[in-house]
Amino acid sequence: GESNIVQVGVPMIGAVVRGMDLVALANYSGKATARGSDATMALIARGDSGITKGNLASLRGKRIAASFGTINHLYILALLEKGGLAPADVTLVNTPPPDMTVALLAKGIDAFVGWDPWPIVALKDVPGAVEIIRGGDAISYVGFNVALRPWVAANGPTIEKFLIAVSEADQWMRKNPKPAAQVATRWIPGLRQDIAETAMEFNIQQADRRLSANNYRAMHEALDRLHRLGFLRATFDVNKHFEPKHMLKVMQDHPALFADLPPIPADAAIGPGYVFRP
Repeated sequence: GESNIVQVGVPMIGAVVRGMDLVALANYSGKATARGSDATMALIARGDSGITKGNLASLRGKRIAASFGTINHLYILALLEKGGLAPADVTLVNTPPPDMTVALLAKGIDAFVGWDPWPIVALKDVPGAVEIIRGGDAISYVGFNVALRPWVAANGPTIEKFLIAVSEADQWMRKNPKPAAQVATRWIPGLRQDIAETAMEFNIQQADRRLSANNYRAMHEALDRLHRLGFLRATFDVNKHFEPKHMLKVMQDHPALFADLPPIPADAAIGPGYVFRP
């Protein structure tokens, strides 16, 4: 009850499975224009880990840090599948992102997956650290503005004002990445300006608040992977947990806020009454 709208990704899926009646209103990170969107994610390894750049099969037998139940957990599961491996072929170590660089320095892990700025921090602070892969369209980023359904039903005008405001902020970030990075240094304690600027260049690639079929697919594919690999006991119909009408209205009434973005492909564009079919 302390917040009416939150920004959340993979944890929303677990919450819905456990019975929370949540709906996604818009993106906060991801792409409406493409199926793959993981430019802000990377796998970083120690130089002496035996993990080879570009060779995901070399992850076999390694200790890899991830934050369970988050987008970086989803990312490593997808990378393992891409490399022909199963979760049981590695040891996944549940680690908060700010602790991953320390764990790598201490040789408690061989590698970690994370979102920026932590991969960039590790490359600068861990001698010999190697970026094994960044992005790669292994997943579609799952990050939404989310609220409880009863509150959404009663607060349409407030939601639309909020979405206009954050869309304006997104556009400012895309057009002003260096000043936006400076803001980030005040938000994340200890974040250096040079690291923030590098991270922002990746972040703005996913700063697209719009909704399309690609975002429905992103949630469906995340849900399917987590269930198929045994991390979720059940699934749900993603159509029941999107409420796109407010974002669609903002897109229609304020096209200038998105004029600097690529257009949504015709086969991914959605409208009122849209139903996603896998």
